[in-house]
Amino acid sequence: MKKIVIAAGLLLITLTANAQVKTPQASPKSDITQVVGLTDVHIEYSRPSAKGRAVFGDLVPFGKTWRTGANGNTIITFSEDVKIGGKDLPKGSYSLFTVPRADSWDVIFYKDTNNWGLPAEWNENKVALRTSVKPENLNRNVETFTIAVNGISNDSGSLEISWEKTLVAVKFDVPTQKTAMASIESTLAGPKADDYFASAQYFYQSNGDMNKALTWVNAAIEKTKGEAPFWYLRQKSLIQSKLGDKKGAIETAKLSLAAAEKANNADYVKMNKDSINEWSKK
Repeated sequence: MKKIVIAAGLLLITLTANAQVKTPQASPKSDITQVVGLTDVHIEYSRPSAKGRAVFGDLVPFGKTWRTGANGNTIITFSEDVKIGGKDLPKGSYSLFTVPRADSWDVIFYKDTNNWGLPAEWNENKVALRTSVKPENLNRNVETFTIAVNGISNDSGSLEISWEKTLVAVKFDVPTQKTAMASIESTLAGPKADDYFASAQYFYQSNGDMNKALTWVNAAIEKTKGEAPFWYLRQKSLIQSKLGDKKGAIETAKLSLAAAEKANNADYVKMNKDSINEWSKK
């Protein structure tokens, strides 16, 4: 009986230690993704509510840098380079800060995204882009702080920040034509070296047509323009060996060995040496 009581006590302690109380957040987290043209725009932020409080000029003072949300940094990520107010903003992730004023807002894209609220020490060198925007008065009340991407076309979108009866819209231009042309040119140019290599590797591993595998691995090597990586050459040597071309396999393995030694890849050095020794005996 004593053992049962002890076991029950230990179980209760374990369950208590693992229990976690869940309650609603005062400023719930939001995570949105919007495609603009061919650019992915991803925003992570927390959404405080006014709850009867005056917001701009009071809860959020005019003339001071604001975290633009609540809790951790509001983070915006662009998958492609964009332009804002004629300025270039490289693709990547940025903290979004603002300096609200009655007649204009500064909107700041900051390179450091690992802050809780404002950075402990502001570094102007980390400002990737700063732009000034005129706020608009809304004829409706926005109770909960909201960031959205609207006004979407193939070439641009608008980052909209709204709360209380204020809307701030930051237009950004996306490189849709440039991205589309790069995709078109890449596709029409035919398969890449890695595509040929993956096809050859699959046929080798699945005991497919080795002649096709050899054709594809040769095409992969040709596309490297004399700088074939050692793993490409290794794969070719294995295919040649499977086709019964031991002499060709040894020659290719020696090229792979030299490239692997240059790259300090001990695994491929050993594999090539072992294969050369094995194929030389037959």
